[in-house]
Amino acid sequence: MLKMWKTEDSVEEWEMKVKIIGGGKVDKLKTSVVSRSSMKLWMIRAITTVLLWTCVVHLLALGEIWGPRLLKSWPSCFSNQDVELTSVPAKVVLPPKRIYKNNGYLMVSCNGGLNQMRAAICDMVAIARYLNVTLVVPELDKTSFWNDPSEFQDIFDVDHFITSLRDEVRILKELPPRLKTRVKLGLFYSLAPVSWSNISYYTHQILPLLQKYKVVHLNKTDARLANNGLPIEIQKLRCRVNFNALKFTSQIEELGRRVVRILRERGPFLVLHLRYEMDMLAFSGCTHGCNDEETEQLTRMRYAYPWWKEKDINSEMKRKEGLCPLTPEETALVLSALGIDRNVQIYIAAGEIYGGKEKDEGFGRFFS
Repeated sequence: MLKMWKTEDSVEEWEMKVKIIGGGKVDKLKTSVVSRSSMKLWMIRAITTVLLWTCVVHLLALGEIWGPRLLKSWPSCFSNQDVELTSVPAKVVLPPKRIYKNNGYLMVSCNGGLNQMRAAICDMVAIARYLNVTLVVPELDKTSFWNDPSEFQDIFDVDHFITSLRDEVRILKELPPRLKTRVKLGLFYSLAPVSWSNISYYTHQILPLLQKYKVVHLNKTDARLANNGLPIEIQKLRCRVNFNALKFTSQIEELGRRVVRILRERGPFLVLHLRYEMDMLAFSGCTHGCNDEETEQLTRMRYAYPWWKEKDINSEMKRKEGLCPLTPEETALVLSALGIDRNVQIYIAAGEIYGGKEKDEGFGRFFS
C-alpha cells in the first residue's frame, strides 16, 4: 500500500510538472504572438508616417510652383507666405570686383568745406580708376575755419563707399601694414597737384611717381581736376560717386528726415544757402556792406591762411565781375521780387550770417 501510494503520488507530481511545463510553453507562445503583433503595428505606423511626410513635401513643392497661378484668389498659406517675403529687405547684390594690375597706392587729404571735399573725393576716385591704382579712404580737412574733427566714416557710409565702387577701383580703409611702415619712415612722395589739370597731367606726372614710390600722397584736392575736356567715362564716374557712392551715415540721414518732417508739418518752406559766412567773405575778399572793422577782420583772416593764394583783393572789382555772394538784404529783395510768400518758412542751410544781429534783422525786415 505504501509503495502504491508513492507511485500514484509520483504520477500526480509528474502530471503537475507536465502541466507547468506545458503552461510555460503556452505562455511563451502567447507572448511571442503578442510581440509580433506589436512589431507589425509599429511597422505600419512608421510606413504610414513616412508616406504622409512624402505627400506633404510633394504638395509644398507643387504649391510653390502652381500656388501663385492656381490659388491667386484663395486665402491660403501661399498668399500669407508672399506677404511675409515682401516684408524682408532685399539682399544687396554687390557688383563684381574689377581685376587690374595695381600701379600703387594713392593717399588723399581733402581741403575746404564739405562741398569742396565731396567734389574732390569724386575727382580722386576718377583719377585712381584711370591710373589703375588703389585708393585709400580720403582724409577730411580738420584745419579749416570750421575746425571739424570728423573722419570720413563719421560723415559717409564708408562700407557702402568701398563696395559700391568695387567694379571700378579698389579702395582700402588704410594702407597694408608693410606700406604703413614705409610711410612712417618717410618713404613716400607727397605733393599738391596742379589746379584744373586734365587727365594727361596725372598720366604723365603722377603715375610715374606712383610706380617709383608705390605710395603717393596728394595733400590738396580742391579743383585739382578740370571740369571739361575729359573722357565721358571719367565724367560718368564722377557723377556715380557723388550721387551713389557718397552716402551719408544712417544717423545723418535720419536727422535730415526729421528736419524735413518738422518743416512739412508747419507748412510750405524754402531752403536757402546764403554763403554769407565769415570764411567765404574772407576767402573771396568780398566786403560790400561791411563796415571798416569787419573789413579789417576779414583781411586778417585771409592772410592767416597761407594756402589761400589771393591776398590783396579789390572787393568792388570782384563784385562787378559777379564773383561775390549776395548780401542778406539783396537776397531778401530777390525773394520778394520772385513773389515768395512773406509767411513762408525759410530754413537757412549755412553757417552763421556774418555781421551778427544787424545782418539778420536786415534779412528779416523784408519778410516781416
